[in-house]
Amino acid sequence: MTSRENRGRLLISCPDRIGIVGAIGQFLASCGANIAESAQHSTAPWGGDFFMRVEFELEDLPNREEALCRDFAKLAEEYQMRWRYHPARKKKRMAIFVSRELHCLQELLWEWQDGLLDAELKMVISNHEDARPLVESLGIPYHHIPVSPENKPEAEAKALALMDGQIDVIVLARYMQILSPSFLEHYPQRIINIHHSFLPAFIGRNPYQRAYQRGVKLIGATAHYVTEELDEGPIIEQDVMRVDHRFTALDLRIAGRQVERAVLSRAVKWHLEDKVIVHGNKTIVFA
Repeated sequence: MTSRENRGRLLISCPDRIGIVGAIGQFLASCGANIAESAQHSTAPWGGDFFMRVEFELEDLPNREEALCRDFAKLAEEYQMRWRYHPARKKKRMAIFVSRELHCLQELLWEWQDGLLDAELKMVISNHEDARPLVESLGIPYHHIPVSPENKPEAEAKALALMDGQIDVIVLARYMQILSPSFLEHYPQRIINIHHSFLPAFIGRNPYQRAYQRGVKLIGATAHYVTEELDEGPIIEQDVMRVDHRFTALDLRIAGRQVERAVLSRAVKWHLEDKVIVHGNKTIVFA
């Protein structure tokens, strides 16, 4: 089998104590696994929280991972671990939601075409028709689901039905609709949104016009997991671009789009590669 088929990932969080790294290494060695990548972080050496991501290779892993997980659960209980196992051979199935601004969608499609997004792109869902020619030209299913205040519950139900059993992660690539708590319950910590500027600045409509009026010197973007608290979910990635008094509102908008594309792309990649651990309303990102 190929290296990818024999590669697995463990994401671990637990109270910090002596011997965690050694115990995990000894466990994998006893199974005949070779560690390919390892990263860890502690909030405090004594009494803090410990986080670890391990990527390993093990011969004939698909036929051995059930036993491996069963045995690892015993070690996890001893160290009070919260843990997840992901086989690298299984790409996450992704849906992208978009409205009329297509720059973030375009970036994700370009990277998906180039093999830089480790995902199966199953569908694009939109409340408008603008993106249909672009998406269908790549052979990706496109679903137009109009949304209004009157039909929002029905629209969400239709989207959920399309994705039922088919989707592991949702990316909101400038999807200009607020998802209901009942929708979010289906995909906890699996919906990624992109937001202009540093939260919570310039929330709402015409953010770049207000940024221009305020005379900002930095334009930024934030990618985060979606929660019931609007734009307050755990932050995955942020970045900025320096601007000055010569930038018009349109210039700021163009600059903002460039940052949004890059920030969302990185956040999605890290999620797809199992490099993000959510801890309360924060994230540990082993990028």
